[in-house]
Amino acid sequence: MNATENGTGVDAITVHNFSEKILEQVVHFHVMKLSGGFFLWVGTSPVLSNLAVSMNSKYDSMPLSSLLLGEPSDTSPNSLAQRLAKKTMKQVFVSYSISATNSNLSLLVEERIKKEMELHPEFF
Repeated sequence: MNATENGTGVDAITVHNFSEKILEQVVHFHVMKLSGGFFLWVGTSPVLSNLAVSMNSKYDSMPLSSLLLGEPSDTSPNSLAQRLAKKTMKQVFVSYSISATNSNLSLLVEERIKKEMELHPEFF
């Protein structure tokens, strides 16, 4: 889906939502595909408690990452954004609003994201 603005092609923003019950907890995912990247919100309730951004650099093999909003001691959004930026080679914004108390839940959430990326790459 493209829109034309001032004679140049501009990619439209697309939105994709999905949910999954993981370890007895319903986790919701919201993806907004942007021009050159995407925004991913993951959570169990509609809260934007943090926001991280990550992008690849020609100077380092590990993508750059910065927390834009939220508690600096919570590294979950930064880590996930870095891994997704490395995997997709795109700029990635991540809001991860799930308690970090269960590492198994975090691993299963990331596996579910990767599965969705394989099933629907057009949304990422």
